[in-house]
Amino acid sequence: MNLTKQQSSRLPTLYLPHGGGPCFFMDWTMGPPNTWDRMATWLRSLGQRYYGVKAIVVISAHWEERVVTVQTGGKPPLLFDYYGFPQHTYEIRWPAPGAPEVATRARALLQAAGIDSKDDEQRGFDHGVFVPLKVAFPEAAIPTFQLSLGSNLDAATHLRVGRALAPLRDEGVLIIGSGMSFHNMKAMMNPGASLDSSKAFDAWLRDVCEGDPDQRETLLSRWEQGPNARYCHPREEHLLPLMTAAGAAPGESGHRVFHDQVLGVEVSAFEFGEAGVGTTSTG
Repeated sequence: MNLTKQQSSRLPTLYLPHGGGPCFFMDWTMGPPNTWDRMATWLRSLGQRYYGVKAIVVISAHWEERVVTVQTGGKPPLLFDYYGFPQHTYEIRWPAPGAPEVATRARALLQAAGIDSKDDEQRGFDHGVFVPLKVAFPEAAIPTFQLSLGSNLDAATHLRVGRALAPLRDEGVLIIGSGMSFHNMKAMMNPGASLDSSKAFDAWLRDVCEGDPDQRETLLSRWEQGPNARYCHPREEHLLPLMTAAGAAPGESGHRVFHDQVLGVEVSAFEFGEAGVGTTSTG
């Protein structure tokens, strides 16, 4: 997709896996050294495809507020909100500019949809933002801002947030949900024990996201009815960014665009709003 087309057409939305901590920037010791290589390769492909967007808004699993909050600072710092990793991973730099004007537009859209919100000029980028986007957009040139989850962790609410933000897609803004489609950390510490459970939930998630768009929101709002849902997500903060990405493409098709097994479980990424560009799959 070239720059001219990117700027003049409606952008899709994305739900991507952001890995484990600063996993792309260190020698990995909790599994095979190449555990995160395929995911990193896919993330780099996003940078090639979306280099021409006006701005990026990220809904990250790692920011929750009672009221949906919009990051409005012009030069957000990095929040190293992970623990126990090598010292150099706390010296990572990704100096992307903020996008205060687009963030203000996002707040106006939320208000128009009857969704309470507030702004935060001091908030920095958490690792759900800067870790995957440093891989995808290492030049850190695209204005970027972040949107919090609501601490009620209600799926229907986050679908509504997505619907409210949908007009941004016609304004050159790429909407990204950043989480993990499987997020049971205890299970991931015991590789292999959860593969079947994760496969069943991943298959269900794919069926929903690639199925009838008119039924997608209803099914996603009832995600706990999916097979092994609460096992795969004991707490749903890493799944909710998917709801916002899907909600921002109402009635439009969805596609799984990345698939892999990491630490013994299945993880996937999804795109909503235009024809898929092919699924990267291993295992």
